[in-house]
Amino acid sequence: MEKFDKLTGIAAPLDIINVDTDMIIPKQFLKTIQRSGLGKNLFDEMRYTPEGDEIADFVLNQPAYRSAEILVAGDNFGCGSSREHAPWALLDFGIRCVIAPSFADIFYNNCFKNGILPIVLPQADVDKLMDDAKRGANATVSIDLESQTIKGPDGGEIAFEVDAFRKQCLMQGLDDIGLTLQKATAIDDYEATLDAQAWR
Repeated sequence: MEKFDKLTGIAAPLDIINVDTDMIIPKQFLKTIQRSGLGKNLFDEMRYTPEGDEIADFVLNQPAYRSAEILVAGDNFGCGSSREHAPWALLDFGIRCVIAPSFADIFYNNCFKNGILPIVLPQADVDKLMDDAKRGANATVSIDLESQTIKGPDGGEIAFEVDAFRKQCLMQGLDDIGLTLQKATAIDDYEATLDAQAWR
């Protein structure tokens, strides 16, 4: 998993509440177990017509936001069915951070496990960042995970909270497999002990 420490990038405004996982990545794209390739189908039904043409006024189709790395969204982001493909699609598109007033629990947890930083902020702070994001290509936002701060394009700073263990995992690039591999020596020793006992 890629480490997350500091991120400076374009913030895209998605001023919609209750964005569910089927909106993030529709069910017809869940057949794959590959983490890559899903970015082109992120928000598929909002980004494309049934014929496959881009919908020009959808935020991620607008030239200023095609390379967005931060998403500023409405309340209850990631609700609906549990699907790890949702953070996979966001990450494959290039989104490394989602900022919202609240998240669905399973989606929130899946973000950390896949290298995305979900930030919960009061509505007033989200509204400010949403306004900043609507500046288009000038909507550069900087996120410092170590200091737990967000700096907007005007230089204003917002503090955010994050669980200390999850913060450490993101900063070190450790997903569940990475955490397990840190104990590889102890696991090998344990298995060697079991093997030795089996031959007695």
